[in-house]
Amino acid sequence: MALDRWIALVILGITLAYGYAAWFTMDASLPPFMQRNPIWPSTFPKVLSVLAVVTALIILLGLEKTAPGEEKEPDINYRRLQDYHLGKALMLLGLMVLYALALRPIGFLLATMGFLVLGAVILGERKLYVLIPVAAVAAGVVWYLVEGVLGIYLSPWPSMIF
Repeated sequence: MALDRWIALVILGITLAYGYAAWFTMDASLPPFMQRNPIWPSTFPKVLSVLAVVTALIILLGLEKTAPGEEKEPDINYRRLQDYHLGKALMLLGLMVLYALALRPIGFLLATMGFLVLGAVILGERKLYVLIPVAAVAAGVVWYLVEGVLGIYLSPWPSMIF
């Protein structure tokens, strides 16, 4: 079996477990007044699990493959992994973990700005005079949408300052 099908099989297992949690366990603890709402907190996870299962099945069954006469070289050749930018990918994964760990201690705005700036620098962006204001505006807009529009409290600054 090809590498993409093995990955699809792993993703299918994960999404089936996620879908089980979304469909059968998330709604059990809803208060009665929320059970009459048209959209529940589990609506997005349910849609996401169905789409992920369908996508994994399409890859697993090979339905996305081209016709037999039109074979093409695979996008990722796992025998030549050293030719890819694995260092950048691993640094981005590490940066994502660091971002998740830094959200509470340094606040959403600083953590998000740092993640966006460092992620762009890892990917090769060098114009910091453009990058820093864009990251600041993006972090501010996302914080405002979550805090102001959705009404979900999100600590913007480090917990020791405010």
